[in-house]
Amino acid sequence: MGFQFRYHPTLNQARELIRDGSLGQVLTVHAHWGEYLPNWHPWEDYRQSYAARADLGGGVIVTLTHPLDYLRYLLGEIDSLWSLNGHISPLELEVEDVAEIGLKFANGAIGGVHLNYFQRPPVHRLEIVGTNGTLRWDNADGTLIHLRMPDPFGEIRAQPAPAVETRYPVPDGFERNQLFMAQMRHFLEVARGEAEPVCTLDDGVRALELALVAKEFRK
Repeated sequence: MGFQFRYHPTLNQARELIRDGSLGQVLTVHAHWGEYLPNWHPWEDYRQSYAARADLGGGVIVTLTHPLDYLRYLLGEIDSLWSLNGHISPLELEVEDVAEIGLKFANGAIGGVHLNYFQRPPVHRLEIVGTNGTLRWDNADGTLIHLRMPDPFGEIRAQPAPAVETRYPVPDGFERNQLFMAQMRHFLEVARGEAEPVCTLDDGVRALELALVAKEFRK
């Protein structure tokens, strides 16, 4: 399945921190991804692009479905979903250009995904809050920040201890195309029987199911 963010080095670092308990119990999560659709392919009319046409599977929810996949990858299964979405900008589209999607995870965490086609400058960020601190990831430079709280959760102090910040930058020389190269190398490993898929067909089906359910809420 073509979900290249599963190969992002600092998103995988976030996954390790969640799995080893560094964040404590995960309570909330929020992903925000906004981009200006006319700038995606400046050489073509954005109104004719796949992202803008319902007959080609467009709309911001299905086109930017990656957060629905990588949040499952990081936090586990999603139990329930609601959505507010529609076409609200001056862009000439026949599909939704904004969506606010609420999520509840099987582990009890609550959060959401914001998507839009009109944000300038573009933003793609993720924040995950747990009982022991917070993770903040920014796709602009790929940096993951871990803010760890040394005080026990629930303890009240007149002067709370400051957060301990650890920054995880991407490796030197990292660029976006490396995600696709890593994905292709893994595909060949799976085809040769040397590895199990990082992202299975079932994962792809589940992400699409979540996206299509979110689209049904359109008003």
